[in-house]
Amino acid sequence: MSEPLDSFDCKILNILQEDCQLKAEQIAEQVSLSTSAVQRRIKRLRQDKIITAEIAVVDRKAAGKLMTFVVGLEIERENYTALARFRVWAEKQTEIQQAYYVTGSVDVILIIVAEDVEAFDAVSARIMAHNPQVRRMNTNVVLNILKLGLTVPVEATR
Repeated sequence: MSEPLDSFDCKILNILQEDCQLKAEQIAEQVSLSTSAVQRRIKRLRQDKIITAEIAVVDRKAAGKLMTFVVGLEIERENYTALARFRVWAEKQTEIQQAYYVTGSVDVILIIVAEDVEAFDAVSARIMAHNPQVRRMNTNVVLNILKLGLTVPVEATR
């Protein structure tokens, strides 16, 4: 079982979320701990799966002119396994960047990226073909990303 996060862990996590390539020595200076203490904490945070991945965030413009679509899905309410099946399927679709099970007029919100509208139409067709439990799709095209956050604010749990 993982230990609760203390203020040092939180500071380390917040720093790593901004730049996971920082050396332990640089982090140690910022949090007022020894380098070895920072290294031990980072190792534990990885082992405890608090740090789940360390990835490169690619500039969307460098990847091409990707369009972003916000899609609301209505799923058959009587079919209790539909959501689980959809989740498993969606995890394998690289165009689906995020998926949220939500309250309100739709059941699932998807964030999808595609090269253009035609590519998005192909993704939409796959969604409907592989998931007959999806009753309706409501799509919004993102005109401009005003803010794209990837960090999670971390506060001490004790």
